[in-house]
Amino acid sequence: MMKDHDIQALGTRVWVIIPALNEERSIGKVIDAIPKWVTRVIVVDNGSKDATAKVAREHGATVVDQPERGYGAACLAGIAAVDVADVVVFIDADFSDFPEEMANLVTPIVRDQADLVIGSRVTGTAEKGALTPQQRFGNALACFLIRVLYGPAYTDLGPFRAVRFSTLKAMRMDDRNYGWTVQMQVRAARMGYRGIEVPVSYRKRIGVSKISGTVRGVVLAGTKILSTVFIEGFRKVKREKPNA
Repeated sequence: MMKDHDIQALGTRVWVIIPALNEERSIGKVIDAIPKWVTRVIVVDNGSKDATAKVAREHGATVVDQPERGYGAACLAGIAAVDVADVVVFIDADFSDFPEEMANLVTPIVRDQADLVIGSRVTGTAEKGALTPQQRFGNALACFLIRVLYGPAYTDLGPFRAVRFSTLKAMRMDDRNYGWTVQMQVRAARMGYRGIEVPVSYRKRIGVSKISGTVRGVVLAGTKILSTVFIEGFRKVKREKPNA
């Protein structure tokens, strides 16, 4: 596996996007753990009522405001702020992921072995209790449907992921809430892009999840994710060369 300094030496321009909602306790830890070879860190403040934006700026991130609530809406606002990039990495703001493992996701793209790399918490090392039973079940069901309907054998819809910037633009992502991650994986498959998984570590988040922390969040997210798996199959997509 390529080392951090190798990625830096190759001049790969890597931007990191972090959607954040009331994560003042964790956002600084996430930013500080991001490898120094990353070109820029963008924190998208998704309507926080605490000091998330202030802490993010203090730790060197560029803050983009997106008052419209929704994970997808925040990711889209972050993408709009990206200037010139080769790879874009998405990571959560709750410090459940391990930013120092970022090279493992970026390397297959730098080596032209993949266009999309998903960090799998299922095949990696997840701290006991970090993944709730409903998360495990929902992930397994969605990934089973993706495999049956579209081919790729994923194990996770993990938010820690890297994607070639040209691929990201070509996919024309438009989901504005819970369906973001699964939409990306399905569209990549339908458009012929190379998607793979790498195992990642995962720990209990700091704070309470806005989705898995409530019954309403679990139901809404589960319904949206499963419906997105099916709806994406009926959408017209323009097939492009994987490295276009």
